[in-house]
Amino acid sequence: MKLSVSTVALFALLSSAAEMPAQQKKLWLDYGGGPDNSHFSPLTQVNKGNVGQLEVAWSYAHGVTGFNPIVAGNHIYVLGRGSSLIALDATTGKEIWVHEGLQGITSRGVNYWESKDHKDRRLIFEMNNFIQEIDAATGKSILTFGNDGVVDLKQGLGRDPKGINRIQSNNPGKVFENLLILGSAPGEAFLSAPGDLRAYDIVSGKLVWQFHTIPRPGEYGYDTFPKDAWKYLGGVNTWGEISVDEKRGIAYFPLGSPTYDFYGADRPGNGLFGDCLLALDARTGKRLWHFQMVHHDLWDYDNTTAPQLITVKSKGKTIDAVAQPGKTGFLYVFDRVTGAPIWPIEERPVPQSDVAGEKSSKTQPYPTAPPPFSRQKFGVDDINPYLADDEKAYIKDQILSSRNEGLFTPPAFKGSVSMPGNQGGSNWGTAAANPASGIVYILNVDEPSFLKLDKDPPIGGGTGPTFGYGRSGRPGSQPAPTSPGMAMYQANCSGCHGADRAGSGSVPSLYNIGARLSVDAFKSTVSNGKGQMPGFSNLKPEELEQILSYIANPNALVGGRAGAGIGRGGGPAVTGGPVVASGGAPAGQVTAGGPGRGSVYGGMQGPPYPAGLDVPADRFFSGWGVSANAIKPPFSTLVAYDLNKGTIKWQVPVGDDPELAAKGIHGTGARGLRTGIMPTASGLVFLVGGDGKIRAYDEEDGKVVWEKAIGGASRGIPAIYEANGREYLVISATAAPTTGAPDAAASAAPTTAADLPRGYIAFALPEKGR
Repeated sequence: MKLSVSTVALFALLSSAAEMPAQQKKLWLDYGGGPDNSHFSPLTQVNKGNVGQLEVAWSYAHGVTGFNPIVAGNHIYVLGRGSSLIALDATTGKEIWVHEGLQGITSRGVNYWESKDHKDRRLIFEMNNFIQEIDAATGKSILTFGNDGVVDLKQGLGRDPKGINRIQSNNPGKVFENLLILGSAPGEAFLSAPGDLRAYDIVSGKLVWQFHTIPRPGEYGYDTFPKDAWKYLGGVNTWGEISVDEKRGIAYFPLGSPTYDFYGADRPGNGLFGDCLLALDARTGKRLWHFQMVHHDLWDYDNTTAPQLITVKSKGKTIDAVAQPGKTGFLYVFDRVTGAPIWPIEERPVPQSDVAGEKSSKTQPYPTAPPPFSRQKFGVDDINPYLADDEKAYIKDQILSSRNEGLFTPPAFKGSVSMPGNQGGSNWGTAAANPASGIVYILNVDEPSFLKLDKDPPIGGGTGPTFGYGRSGRPGSQPAPTSPGMAMYQANCSGCHGADRAGSGSVPSLYNIGARLSVDAFKSTVSNGKGQMPGFSNLKPEELEQILSYIANPNALVGGRAGAGIGRGGGPAVTGGPVVASGGAPAGQVTAGGPGRGSVYGGMQGPPYPAGLDVPADRFFSGWGVSANAIKPPFSTLVAYDLNKGTIKWQVPVGDDPELAAKGIHGTGARGLRTGIMPTASGLVFLVGGDGKIRAYDEEDGKVVWEKAIGGASRGIPAIYEANGREYLVISATAAPTTGAPDAAASAAPTTAADLPRGYIAFALPEKGR
């Protein structure tokens, strides 16, 4: 049969359209692997039979842990030393171009977008509370975007932009069609900015839609807050991950608590859309449905993990569902279109607050299925048996002297036990799925919190003690300061990072901070906050200098030159690739401590209430109170749910705690993990532990079928892609193992030996013919 020219052209067009999705499946175009954030790879070259042959194909030593690479074409885009955005050859790891000096860029990833003709290709990110874009081919800023290359995220929130300390999230948002859909991270303080959800045109930078998460008069949910609450309440933000059903055009937002987190006398009522899973029309921002997991949150039980879009078979029906893991340790499962729970969720009575002015919710939602993935109570019998006797006694005293009535025990002046805790359960990056099979994977962390209300704001963020095995971390163990910098550090930083700067759980160590941050990046982080860390914009420039000097050289009796020993991270990451630009769009460059710095109110205190409002006279505070290893192991587990049955298929510890493993104690899981799970169509589930090892688990039973030592621990989501017919698994590994131990001790461990690969590490099967 002879085809006409028009028929041939149509056939070619259809063939091209059919090939494009297949090609995209070989790449990793999105922070979470795709719009659904499932981390699932359809590639099958690496399977159970040959996974043991995986070897290091290439590594890039200058990578930054926690930044999730994306792969488009033959380029892999990563963040390198000195906040440089770098394009690498996806088959060799060699630099192609470097855009250096992007201080303040989103630390967990960027977005990729390309036009339908594939000629316009962009990397989209937030930096210093502005949206910016870079040409993916050249690495240069796109100055036609927004106003001179930037869009100011502080605008349009119903607040004076000068009073907004920060707004951008560390997560990059989500690309859908020609839209960039964003959440935010306005901080945890009283009167922080509202967490409005917004969508911007990717080419022009114009605002397309905005959803008020703290409703304004006439909007749905306004009556669940006090009158005019939108004028002073903040939060109710998606600081975590967004998932999109591309076929239906529905965006799913896991929302966090209104602020302040632990005391809500200025926000009586259930407070929509706090702690909701919210489904919006991705093109218009119109509300489709919502479900609130926690009423009137007093525990910082934010939803943050990516909603998992799956297909399940239940009672003879096939249902497109969405599963939302929570910090509560529950997995909430709904019909993706209607929002109806797949299994009943019951309102049950919960303990009530005894704090004056507080009006806690009388009931909270409890899913009847599937079962929780985390422990939801912490009693004397649950204390870690491997701690020293005095440390166990201290924890026992904390438990017995506090309110301890289960999952929703309200904060109290005498103290309260919160379990799984505000840093426990599921968090950013820690869920994945095999969407078609109805299997959902969750990385669970058990970290009890001791909350204690006080009229004084907490020092730093106020984490609780992390107990070393023989190394006490209890409050009051700080030595007398020997320098102004040490005194400033103890007053502002040690509450989270510890007297010895070692961090705990999800709070990072400050050892060798110079390898990770430049001086400007350090100052910006302390002043403006980042992630769970509050901003300390009330610190004077000289006080910032003192803290910086102490952290860089803690043994000096008198602070030397500010930043001495910090700044190795400030240089370009060049090892051969050209530096094509520096600093991003000129209009978005902000000097740390300079104009645009934000609110003068530091920590959790926040500014005064606007005049004329009916609000309480007093504010009460609590530190996060996290005790990363107070509970008996396992500290972390990998959980597989079969949601066709509503059951847990298997649950296994995630590797070892390095300190306990050194004593011959294994299977404990590591503390404070934030690492992404990678399920594949070949039946493997990849996950990096906190002990400097990457493992492949069998999807059927959770057994480890392969493990490999690497040169450090990891954070964030890896990437799996195919290039030139070869399948690659790329992880980042530059952090010290999650022990809280000093870097010197960590570097002596076998899993962090100097001869093991660090940075971005690409694994692949041996090339044929070798």
